[in-house]
Amino acid sequence: MIDEIIKFAFKEDLGNGDHTSLSCVPENAVGKAKLLVKDDGVIAGVELAEKIFHHYDPTLKITQYIQDGEKVKFGDIVFEIEGKSRSILATERLVLNFMQRMSAIATQTRSIVDSIAGTHAKLLDTRKTTPGIRALEKWAVKIGGGHNHRFGLYDMIMIKDNHIDYAGGIEKSIVSANNYLKKNNLDIKIEIEVRDEKELDEVLAVGNVDRIMLDNFTPEQIKAVLPKIPNTIETEASGGITKDNIRGYAETGIQYISSGALTHSVKSMDLSLKAIYS
Repeated sequence: MIDEIIKFAFKEDLGNGDHTSLSCVPENAVGKAKLLVKDDGVIAGVELAEKIFHHYDPTLKITQYIQDGEKVKFGDIVFEIEGKSRSILATERLVLNFMQRMSAIATQTRSIVDSIAGTHAKLLDTRKTTPGIRALEKWAVKIGGGHNHRFGLYDMIMIKDNHIDYAGGIEKSIVSANNYLKKNNLDIKIEIEVRDEKELDEVLAVGNVDRIMLDNFTPEQIKAVLPKIPNTIETEASGGITKDNIRGYAETGIQYISSGALTHSVKSMDLSLKAIYS
């Protein structure tokens, strides 16, 4: 999937050629450039940048100084790239666009992960990602120390409020989901969302789920209901959780906390690729 994203990005950006570089830069010109950090945070996308450079021109040489997942500050140089000047120019914007977004996600993720350090809760992302580059954004979450929830609609059954309403209730949705897995010989987990303690009790009466998501529960409500849930069923908190209050959720004993904010509301890190003159 990463290779497909790179191919499409070049198709979108290059079209029938980088006419500025083709018209201004001699074909045999060679040069060097450095990736300069203009923000503080966590860098992400270095490995991806190497893939992008080598996809376009395998002769480009990268000298790496900082690895994915390391903290960076204003003025740091992440890597230097050396080779054909036209190749550097053709790849520059793709590398920056992807790395700026990935680094923002990794930075936000690391900040929240640090805020729940010492608890047993794991921070999860969601499907609230940019269409077409989900693989990169979820990669950035992992670089930042978070964990990936399901990747798409195909790798977990996640029964939410609309599914329950359309299916005709909690019991019908759980029974149907289990029958579907058996009929189609699928080995994927079933998660169900509950909105209050009454719905939780309905789920527990039916059983046959792998994880229960407590949606928009307060930390106090979570503490009150967790003892009801058997150890064989995983627990997840979601909804109304911010960086400011997540510590309270993590201290309830919940196993997972999911947050769409890891990917859907971040400010890109300021990075720049600057030519190096001898």
